[in-house]
Amino acid sequence: MIDKMTKLIEWLTGISVVFGVWITVVFNLIDNIPSEIYLVVFPLPLLLVIAFGLYSVVVVLYRVITFNDCVEAAKELKEQIEEARQDLTKHGLKL
Repeated sequence: MIDKMTKLIEWLTGISVVFGVWITVVFNLIDNIPSEIYLVVFPLPLLLVIAFGLYSVVVVLYRVITFNDCVEAAKELKEQIEEARQDLTKHGLKL
């Protein structure tokens, strides 16, 4: 079953672990937690949302920057459009 773990299950597992640690620290379910840990863990959900947003923006920008032009496909598409125009003109459609 572990071999076939989907990305959704991986993400849900990671979120559950982080959320469990966050709940434990915020509600003081463990005694003697240093205040430094509280200061780091309390804003953790907000920091994770900001980090996810930044990661998403970086990935989208990277994919846009490295997007490859398909010169051959563009040429083939133009040829097909021209063939379609000629066919439509032959059948009486005025373009």
